[in-house]
Amino acid sequence: MTFGMDVYELLHTPISCYLKRVEGDGARAMNVNELMQRALSLSENGYGKTYPNPIVGAVITDAAGTIIGEGFHQRQTSPDHAEIVAIKSAQQSLKGATIYVTLEPCNHTGSTPPCTEAIIDAEFARVVISMRDPHEVASGGVERLRAAGIDVNLDVLGKEVQFSNRSWLHKIHTGRPRMIWKVAVSSDGKIAVGDGSPTWISSEESRADVQILRGQSDAILIGTGTALADNPHLIPRNAKDGKSPDRIVVGLRDIPSTHYLNDSSAITHFVKSQNLDEIVSEVSTHGYNQVLLECGPTLGNALLRAGFIDELIIYRTPHSLDAAGIQLFEDESALLAGAELISQIAIGPDIKSHYFISKRGS
Repeated sequence: MTFGMDVYELLHTPISCYLKRVEGDGARAMNVNELMQRALSLSENGYGKTYPNPIVGAVITDAAGTIIGEGFHQRQTSPDHAEIVAIKSAQQSLKGATIYVTLEPCNHTGSTPPCTEAIIDAEFARVVISMRDPHEVASGGVERLRAAGIDVNLDVLGKEVQFSNRSWLHKIHTGRPRMIWKVAVSSDGKIAVGDGSPTWISSEESRADVQILRGQSDAILIGTGTALADNPHLIPRNAKDGKSPDRIVVGLRDIPSTHYLNDSSAITHFVKSQNLDEIVSEVSTHGYNQVLLECGPTLGNALLRAGFIDELIIYRTPHSLDAAGIQLFEDESALLAGAELISQIAIGPDIKSHYFISKRGS
């Protein structure tokens, strides 16, 4: 599925900006789309905190349209689904209320009871849903709610929510996480100086943006070459709730015990293989929704050509490197021929280009 840049920009507007816009409207009641946009914005606070579950947000209004409860799912700190978080936050009778939820309420007993039963027991009059749950085990919530006499409306901001939950949907449909390769390159397409020594290419602003990407991912993957050359920590700055993404190191070489990747600040998985199918299969066993790749050009290009890279984020600086520098792509135009540019913005002096890889290389 692909969506235009306007959707991308909508979904990546900080929640604080959205709330200021709503507050600026004064006493005007929020309409259905605005209420669902609020639920969607809330859901995105769950990025990197919900796998193997999706991100979900919920907003509750009383009969007059006033918000009386809201919440989002963050599995790392609580098993409660977004609907239950919102119900608990209301702390009042919900008889006749409306709940706006980005994903169809679950209709099965897993680690928690069905959200449909909690909604029925609370005597909601109406449920507004963005998208159906494609997961067969959890689906059927719409039919259960309607059978209980509750008015159910579907597909409010459905495409926007699909975009926001694209990593989880990708995993449901393919059996593997959505894999995003992040790279920084010079103006002449190089990632390092000729001798391969660690070199800061991108700006401080771009490096701060990468910290956000890390925090929104379930795992960060690198090769042993990057691990040995850079000795990276791969811990997002200001990691909330003390939880960092898992670290995945791919390759046959051993990493010294003194390297950061062997510390206890995050879980590290070592995948001793150079077979791409084996690597992706092993990564997929953990249930991740999204994996951020911070690997070098050898592993990254191999995964890209094999069709395992789903998104590519390039931070391009205005500076060039020496003529002997290491090139990111042998033929950038050929590799990106089937890619869809969904966003291109300035970050400090750099240009951040975000691509969907919709057509695989040979």
